[in-house]
Amino acid sequence: MQIQDLTQQLAALGAKPQHSGRIIRAWLQGKALDSGTRNQPSEHFLPLSVRQALPELTRNLEGLARLSAEHPGGDGSARLLVELGDGQMVESVLLPRDGLCVSSQVGCAVGCLFCMTGKSGLLRQVSSAEIVAQVALARRFRTVKKVVFMGMGEPAHNLDNVLEAIDLLGTEGGIGHKNLVFSTVGDRRVFERLPLQRIKPALALSLHTTNADLRRQLLPRAPQIDPDELMELGEAYARAVDYPIQYQWTLLKGINDSQEEMDAILRLFKGKFAVLNLIPYNSLEADEFQRPDGDRIVKIVRYLHSRGVLTKVRNSAGQDIDGGCGQLRARAAALAAPRQRRTR
Repeated sequence: MQIQDLTQQLAALGAKPQHSGRIIRAWLQGKALDSGTRNQPSEHFLPLSVRQALPELTRNLEGLARLSAEHPGGDGSARLLVELGDGQMVESVLLPRDGLCVSSQVGCAVGCLFCMTGKSGLLRQVSSAEIVAQVALARRFRTVKKVVFMGMGEPAHNLDNVLEAIDLLGTEGGIGHKNLVFSTVGDRRVFERLPLQRIKPALALSLHTTNADLRRQLLPRAPQIDPDELMELGEAYARAVDYPIQYQWTLLKGINDSQEEMDAILRLFKGKFAVLNLIPYNSLEADEFQRPDGDRIVKIVRYLHSRGVLTKVRNSAGQDIDGGCGQLRARAAALAAPRQRRTR
């Protein structure tokens, strides 16, 4: 189901835009679809034909995204394994301070070497209604005031659906434009289309290194945009929307944590309207990649900060439960495989 399918279905039932708006806002808030207002109960507002269809509509919307498992983290986050209507699994993350990370694809085609999601490849796109349904589901548990598109998938590869979801969340969903964060490895279509949208989200760009050749190795199927050009494209958007770009840098021990890289960051970031988010790799013992030692991370932050680069350390939520993005889904798939073999 797409968002436009929902609005068309409501219109076919006799709902006028004001009726559809109330129902959709109730859904987005995680409330019952027949929720009224303090001064106007739904039975005094919604047409009878619409009210009679609400039970079936509720079942259909709840079937878009169901909670399969919840894994609370010690940092106040909680990773949600979410089952979509066809049985496919994606991950959403309840973040501290009323944030939510959502998935835009089942799997991912970019194939970043340090990402568990990329190891499975792309299985399918997540519809605009399924993206929004992750927010509706999360709001049954907590307040959500910020939504980041940093879960499974590359939002630029599902651009129409992601932009449709962003538009609805930024209007009927009650989320401020700058609290909607579009995260991408960098795709020229993003820089062409985002400035034209009614809702212009904040932008997070996956940088990871200043070395063009190394970036192509780490992100083998990302668009071929060198770090210098990527930052110039980001800077143009930042100035257009008057909001800094967040540059994501997954810290990999011995790969992109050298002094040479830090000095190159100083060159790239000079005069830019930007924030650097350092994300220490969520490593497991047998992983090819490892996170730098804690004292090295501290030294990097101090070095960059002292030279004018606004730098923040963003630990991936759920690291204490080995719940980095894609890991919960991978474990669920591994557990399901033996059961499927036994039933054949």
